[in-house]
Amino acid sequence: MVISNTRQRYGLVSILLHWVMALLIFGLFGLGLYMTDLGYYDPWYRQGPDLHRSIGVVVVILLFLRLLWKKLSPLPLALSSQKAWELRLAGIVHSVFYGLILLIAISGYLISTADGRAVSVFGLFEIPALISDIDGQEDVAGLIHFWLAWLMMGLVALHALGALKHQIIDKDGTMMRMLGGESRQNKSARSN
Repeated sequence: MVISNTRQRYGLVSILLHWVMALLIFGLFGLGLYMTDLGYYDPWYRQGPDLHRSIGVVVVILLFLRLLWKKLSPLPLALSSQKAWELRLAGIVHSVFYGLILLIAISGYLISTADGRAVSVFGLFEIPALISDIDGQEDVAGLIHFWLAWLMMGLVALHALGALKHQIIDKDGTMMRMLGGESRQNKSARSN
């Protein structure tokens, strides 16, 4: 497998960034839901939010790496089976994903720093509290964080349905390109 994207397929870096971010986002969502029911004396009452914040910072770092990588290693060419509206919609969905990740991270930061404390990232470094002590900051940011996370999961479901449509109905191999393989179109072009 190649490191960079080619005209036919995604490279290892793009694939890893996609799937690692997806797994981390699912983990953050699950941990976030789990944390809402924790009691004060539960050991995860403090550990859960610390882990959630730290992983959230990792996701934002990966997002910026992903955007940089898109500039350095452009996406593969669209398949001839892909319709113009599908390509536009895919571009919009990815842009919304990126925006949601940033907005969820910002709202999480505002929740965490409402009391003026910095955000510790795995105990390695801290992100200072630049905005704090706004009336209702934690509650308002918490509501925004909650609903944006659910919006993200809804969009992920639609994204997955789109991938399954390409795999099952269109049978064009679009999904295979994000799994490290080639599309049927590219395979048949090579065999001719």
